[in-house]
Amino acid sequence: MSTVTGRGVSGSAAVGVPDPPLPQIGINLFGAVLDVVFGFLFATVLMTALLFLAVGCARIAHCVLTLSTSGVVCVSAAGAVTSGGSSSPSPIGVLMKRFSALVAVALAGPAISPAQAQAPDLIVTNARIYTVDQNRPVVDAMAIRDGRIIATGPSRLVAAMKGASTRVLDLEGRTVIPGMIDAHVHLLGLGQGLLTVDLRGTTSYDEVVARVVARAKDAPAGSWILGRAWDQNDWADTRFPTHDKLSAAIPGHPVFLVRVDGHAALGNAAAMKAAGVTSASKDPFGGHIERDARGAPTGVFIDKAMGLVAGAIPPTTTEELQAATIAATQELNRWGLTSVHDAGVSRDVIDVFESVAQQGKFSVRDHVMISSDDSTLAHYFRRGPQSGLYDGRLWIKAIKISADGALGSRGAALLEPYSDDPKNSGLALVPPGRVKQVALEALRRGFQLNVHAIGDRANRTALDEFEAALTEQPKADHRFRVEHAQILHPDDIPRFAQLGVIPSMQASHQTSDMYWAGARLGQQRLLGSYAWRSLLNSGVIIPNGSDLPVEKTNPLISFHASIARQDDNNWPAGGWFPEQRMTREEALKSMTIWAAWAAFMEPEVGSLETGKYADFVVLDQDIMRVPAELVLQTRVLSTWLGGKEVYRAAESRTVPN
Repeated sequence: MSTVTGRGVSGSAAVGVPDPPLPQIGINLFGAVLDVVFGFLFATVLMTALLFLAVGCARIAHCVLTLSTSGVVCVSAAGAVTSGGSSSPSPIGVLMKRFSALVAVALAGPAISPAQAQAPDLIVTNARIYTVDQNRPVVDAMAIRDGRIIATGPSRLVAAMKGASTRVLDLEGRTVIPGMIDAHVHLLGLGQGLLTVDLRGTTSYDEVVARVVARAKDAPAGSWILGRAWDQNDWADTRFPTHDKLSAAIPGHPVFLVRVDGHAALGNAAAMKAAGVTSASKDPFGGHIERDARGAPTGVFIDKAMGLVAGAIPPTTTEELQAATIAATQELNRWGLTSVHDAGVSRDVIDVFESVAQQGKFSVRDHVMISSDDSTLAHYFRRGPQSGLYDGRLWIKAIKISADGALGSRGAALLEPYSDDPKNSGLALVPPGRVKQVALEALRRGFQLNVHAIGDRANRTALDEFEAALTEQPKADHRFRVEHAQILHPDDIPRFAQLGVIPSMQASHQTSDMYWAGARLGQQRLLGSYAWRSLLNSGVIIPNGSDLPVEKTNPLISFHASIARQDDNNWPAGGWFPEQRMTREEALKSMTIWAAWAAFMEPEVGSLETGKYADFVVLDQDIMRVPAELVLQTRVLSTWLGGKEVYRAAESRTVPN
């Protein structure tokens, strides 16, 4: 049973419950007659005195409509909706419960408030709408006004709200889900990647060189050529490349190519010369220069060593940053993303985001995690936490610290050495105590702290320092996060729930890493790797993401990985450690309401409920019901932000679900 829902006095959603069962035959006839006669008189007086005089005809009409379609409801003094009545009520009991409920609902306020009762701007109808509202998980219509949802329910009731200027969107049975949220992205990295050499999917070092040569043909003489997303694990030779081929093919341009995970890069001879890197250059703290047998740099720079070359790249202009930002938001919309959590953003880039948002060209909602250098922290601590700036486009109230590197480049900090590199246990990128120091200040200032930790040693360190800070400065609702949480010692899995720490994970990392993770870690450590079910069973939520541009932008890749533990070719059969899978309901929550909650944004986004932003996506098939192997064939037909269409797919013939 469905009704049009809204907010009552307390903000609780009205929920329909079934009519009570009819009584058993055999009650005292005389008593029943008296019940009916006096009950009818009492009910008539009650209706007249309270309903017509107290709340007016409009509210009565709405409440009668609500009761006629949803059965009996009972509103408590606090405004919560509960069911009531004994298991075997008398006829007058049924009658009195109906009238009592009618009075209570009318006095508390209708399911749609008077302000909401104005005609909507948009009605979405004839759809299968997954609301991610536990009280009303699936409806077929919703009404939107001023960018927010004012009602959800059956089409025939929502249609009654239509006004002269209301637009009606008939979706012919297609699927709608809340706007998807990617809980870990690098938005500017995506935008800049769209404007540089794309090395994703290369199957050899020779193919990388060929793509750079093609770009160099049109590049101004001597200009830097930048690229992203090579991965030596996809090549026949999985060793790190050396600069020699790249230097010989492109001698006249400095070239700097960032690895897929963003934790290593390859520079050619011209780039190293421009940066002044020689055999005498020393490894910086938290970084490593790959060297040949003679000690000369091979061209690969890991983690903080990348800065030795990146510092020589001419700064990007403000106009270029704005263009990259706009390109990134449009790309996100194309894949059904309406919100992101942006990991590790510098002050100058945040300024660009604010400028683009002020121009009305920032078409996502961005939970920004500011960079954790002291000057950036000091600036935003003075400013204080910011929520919903520029019509709900920017939240600036979180901090990101990187505690270690990545598994693919062997920079993830492990408790024991790498199985395929016994002399290496990874890199710690911050000194001991730094996480606790920033955590204490974040707690005092009202900021969230999110720590990048991939290896089991980095995760343990993050949890230890979170625990120390929370012991010294207790706060119940801190929502601190570990970003990635990929490799966990079994002893540390229950600590997330115990400390109230959120493991923010990227399901697509599992399907990217599963081919070679065993070589890095050995079979025993794989049992605590990408351990979604173990974490969920311990009592936490998992916000899902992609770490784009590390992974592809399409969020359904992570949805599919979550439920299948398979790549886009549905390998391996049965899934990789399939006991760690999520259910479809969990997977959908992980990229909607759980991700919203992990950013303190759940009052505004994450589900299609009355009062929230009308951020939603129309799909050409039902991802909650089609076979798992068909999920990645799903197309986004349109993306809506605040009730406005920000993306529409090219016209094509689609079949309703």
